[in-house]
Amino acid sequence: MESTKGKLEVATFGQGCYWCAEAIFQRLEGVIKVESGFSGGTTVNPSYKEVCTGLTGHAEVVQVTFDPDIISFDELLEVFWKTHDPTTLNQQGNDIGTQYRSVIFYHNEEQQHIAEAYKRKLDEQHIWDDPIVTEIVRFKAFYKADRLHQNYFDNNSEQPYCQLVILPKLEKFEKVFKNRLKK
Repeated sequence: MESTKGKLEVATFGQGCYWCAEAIFQRLEGVIKVESGFSGGTTVNPSYKEVCTGLTGHAEVVQVTFDPDIISFDELLEVFWKTHDPTTLNQQGNDIGTQYRSVIFYHNEEQQHIAEAYKRKLDEQHIWDDPIVTEIVRFKAFYKADRLHQNYFDNNSEQPYCQLVILPKLEKFEKVFKNRLKK
């Protein structure tokens, strides 16, 4: 999975329900793979049911494998910030709990510095009425969610959650980022 000029990179984001984030990041040019899973907690290899209790410490996340020759980490951050509300603590819409927190798990110092600088810039611009609560934390482990949770929107687009929650987010995303979508 190497790019033509260099190596692929990985980014890990938590921004509420991973089904929403997965559907968004999958559509970006330069994104090679998106996997839904869990990160940031203490339970090794947790199940979806365990994470839903809020007791594992994990957040629902997407792990994004991307070609930095086509899309930069900074561009991925722009999508991250613009496709969820980074000011609500442990909540996105009706999804409530620590597993739905806004978090960036950085994989190296460069990602850390870029994420922190981006967050500072947004704070200084006062784009939102409330302060940004997004955590920026060192990546430690990723636990892939089971097969039924992968590619969820594409496989279940007629489900009520997909129609009522994911589809409107996806339509808004596609309008804002139309020049960055896969052909």
